[in-house]
Amino acid sequence: MDSLLPTFILLAFAVRLVSLAVSTVNEIRLRALGSHEIGRANTITLAVSHAAYYVLATVEWLENDTPVVPWISALGVILYSLSMVALVLVIRSLGYIWTVKLLIAPDHPHIKSGLYRLSRHPNYFLNVLPELVGFTVALNSVWTLILGLPLYMIPLSIRIRQEEAAMNVAVKSY
Repeated sequence: MDSLLPTFILLAFAVRLVSLAVSTVNEIRLRALGSHEIGRANTITLAVSHAAYYVLATVEWLENDTPVVPWISALGVILYSLSMVALVLVIRSLGYIWTVKLLIAPDHPHIKSGLYRLSRHPNYFLNVLPELVGFTVALNSVWTLILGLPLYMIPLSIRIRQEEAAMNVAVKSY
């Protein structure tokens, strides 16, 4: 399993770059429709935190003297993979309104289909958090998980509150 982890890491970084490309295309369309951004500073904090989490987990794996336990690492890869399935389903449900930024369009739809029937925030609870846990478990990056995940939860909690407030306003406005 150890020999497959560099490929896993590269794929994980690549998936996130592809998701950023999708987000950018959607952002251009939303801005053309007159969308406005909420919580820009927190979005930057989340983006930096996400990238830092990946980098720190990778560095910890590279520096770790403890061998990776294959079946635990495999569980991490499985969890990570399931989180990517959730990401694809979230993007399919939201369509052009999915971005890493919090952009609210005029006549912003309130999505209640797909994974949004199960959770108000499946992008965070079924994608992002399992993604981060799966990534660190796969790499045996225990310290990144123990210290990094609670720190990541700070801007994520702020984002969820911002989204709730924005959607309450957007839904009431039409």
